[in-house]
Amino acid sequence: MKTKQTARPKLYIGIDIHKRSWKIHCSTDLFSGKSFTMPSQPEILKNYVLKHFPNYEVSTAYEAGCCGYYAHRCFMNYGWRSLVVNPADIHRKGKEKYTKTDKIDAQLISRELKDGRLDSIEVPDIKREQLRSLFRRRNDLVKDFRRVKSYIKMQLLYFGIHIPEEFDNDHWSHKFRNWVDAIVFKYPTARESLDSRMRYFRFIDQELRDVSTKLRAYCRKHYKKDYYLLRSIPGIGGIVACGIISELGDLRRFNSIKHLAGYVGLAPGVHQSGDNQRSTGITMRAHRLVRSYFIEASWQAIRTDPVMQAYYRKHLGKNVKTVIIKIARKLLSRTLAVIKTETPYAIGVIE
Repeated sequence: MKTKQTARPKLYIGIDIHKRSWKIHCSTDLFSGKSFTMPSQPEILKNYVLKHFPNYEVSTAYEAGCCGYYAHRCFMNYGWRSLVVNPADIHRKGKEKYTKTDKIDAQLISRELKDGRLDSIEVPDIKREQLRSLFRRRNDLVKDFRRVKSYIKMQLLYFGIHIPEEFDNDHWSHKFRNWVDAIVFKYPTARESLDSRMRYFRFIDQELRDVSTKLRAYCRKHYKKDYYLLRSIPGIGGIVACGIISELGDLRRFNSIKHLAGYVGLAPGVHQSGDNQRSTGITMRAHRLVRSYFIEASWQAIRTDPVMQAYYRKHLGKNVKTVIIKIARKLLSRTLAVIKTETPYAIGVIE
C-alpha cells in the first residue's frame, strides 16, 4: 500500500550573520539539526537547501544588526518564511546565558523558530529604509557638530582665553566665529590648530544644514499628508516629524497608545512580588533615538502649548525628569491620534 504525503516537511534555519561568514543551523521536525559555516551570500544557502532539503517548507530567522534586511528580502523572494528578530527576544536557558558562540547563537535561533516563540520586528520597505539612513546621517552630524564645538572651547580654555559673556552660549553667531578667527597667539602653531578646528566646524555646520534641508524637502514631497499632520502638533518641528516618519513608519499599524508607547520606550516598568508592587521607571527596552526626540520635543511643547504648560506647572516641585516623561507620553498619544484620525491637532480637541 502506497502512502501519500499529506503535509510538506518543515525546515528551520537559524542564522548568526556576520560580515564575512554566516553560521547556519538547520533542523527539521525529525532531527535536531546540523551546524556549518558558509560565505555570507544568500544564493549559496538557497543552493544548499535545494540540494539537501528539496520540497521542504523553509523558515529562516536571524538577529537584526549591521547587515540590515538584504538577506531577509532575498529569502522572501525565494518563497521562504523569514523573520528578523530582536536579539533580546531569543530565550536562553540556564548556562546558555553564560556561554556564547556563533554556533550556539544559530542553534538557539533555530530552536526558538522551531518552537514558534519568535516574532519578527517591523521590516521597513526599501524607500523608508533609505530615508531612515538619511535621518541617521543627520543624527551623526549633530554628534560631530557638538563634539567639534567642545574641542574648540577646550582649546580656548587650555590657553587661558576667556569667552566674552555675550558669546558664552550654545548659539555660535557669526560675530562669535569672527572673534575666534581674530584671536592672536604668540606662536603660529596654536593659530593653525584652531584654524583647522574652525574649518572642520564650518564644514560640519554646512553639511548639517544641507542634510536637514534635503530631509525636510523629501518628507514634504513624499509623505506630505503625515508630515503636515505631525507638524500641526505643538512641539513637533520639521526634523522631529521626519524622524517619526522614517523611524516609526506608518503609525496606523499600532493598535493603541499602549502598543506605541511600549515600542518607543515611554511605558512604565512594574515589579510585583506578592503584595509588594513598585514602579521601575520607564522600560529599558526602547527605540532610544525616537524616545530622545520626543523628550526634546516635550520641552518645546511646554513653551508653545497652554495645555502642556498647565500640566507642567501643576507638577512643579516634583522630579522634573519624571514630569517631562509624562509629557512626552501625552505628546506621543497626540501623535498617534492625529495620524489615525487624519485630523490636524487643535488645542483642547484631541487629548
